[in-house]
Amino acid sequence: MMFEHPPLWLILGAFLAALGPLVFIHEYGHYIVGRWFGIGAETFSIGFGREIAGWTDKRGTRWKVGWLPLGGYVRFTGDMDPASMGRGLDRLPPEVRARSFHAKPVWQRALVVLAGPAANFLLAILIFAGFIAAFGAPRTPAVVSNVMANTPAAAIGLRPGDRILAINGEEVRYFNQLSDYARLRPGEDVILRFERTGQNLEARTRLMDVMEEDRFGNRFRIGRLGVAPGDVRFEQVGVLQLVPEAVKITASTVENTAVGLWQIISGRRPIEELGGPIKMAQVAGQVASIGPFEFVQLIAFFSINLGFINLLPVPMLDGGHLALYAVEAVRRRPLGERAQEWLFRGGLAALMTLMLVATFNDLGSVGLWQTLGRLLG
Repeated sequence: MMFEHPPLWLILGAFLAALGPLVFIHEYGHYIVGRWFGIGAETFSIGFGREIAGWTDKRGTRWKVGWLPLGGYVRFTGDMDPASMGRGLDRLPPEVRARSFHAKPVWQRALVVLAGPAANFLLAILIFAGFIAAFGAPRTPAVVSNVMANTPAAAIGLRPGDRILAINGEEVRYFNQLSDYARLRPGEDVILRFERTGQNLEARTRLMDVMEEDRFGNRFRIGRLGVAPGDVRFEQVGVLQLVPEAVKITASTVENTAVGLWQIISGRRPIEELGGPIKMAQVAGQVASIGPFEFVQLIAFFSINLGFINLLPVPMLDGGHLALYAVEAVRRRPLGERAQEWLFRGGLAALMTLMLVATFNDLGSVGLWQTLGRLLG
């Protein structure tokens, strides 16, 4: 049953059902690779804050659930501060130091850190592979079936039967590649290369800048060329092609996420489009009300976003740690503690600012600021 406005219980339930497993898989990636390298783990936590449930396994790792379900962490042996800088390593007993995270070679530490985002990407790949096995891979040819009036496509004279070959130099084989490219670039100039009766032609145009609204009232700014495809096609692929096809979808999603983020940073998209946990919960509830297949697919996209965000080169995130390990590998010694401390303080300040902006936008998306404006006005 689909709700026009999903109830609060569905929003919260869908949010926890999506985020909880993704956080666990991310942190388990760190944990299991750490174990392979002989690193001890003191704590494996899903959520932050006070423990509401937990147990200690035979290896001495405390597995627990915190009351604030907005992330998680693994505290390895030797992690004595939140920034994981390895202070006080020399004060540990030799047998404990040997199992500590910071006593390991830099390449092992880098793999442990990289394993978290990699686990998120792997989950998405497996989900997409399952969908492809069940329904087939999208194979709608990039052939124009209909040209809408008063659109960029009509302005440059596209006709039914034209085959789109490339847009801004990027090869186009299937129609979803064309629509995905245009959707992310409202109002941008593009060069279109297409084939008509065996002849290659080229034209320059500007994509439409359109504001769309979905069934739940969410508004999206998208680009549009103004062409429609023929019948949507899905083709079955061999077992050996399932993972490569799923990797392509995952890689395309990562690329689109990077493009969208860069557009916000560069000012080509308004910062109001940046969402946080509240928006994530709202979307989870809405998609869950549509159906289970759509919800599982959303989990795959959430997983990709979680992996991508954690790879950003910002101190406090996995990508920030990887950047510091790269510097350490080149210098053959880590940055000084003071330099690392200032970097992590800056990273924390940036993340807190980002979270405040995202929360402000989220509250606006659920109508809080509009409601307050009416009450005060």
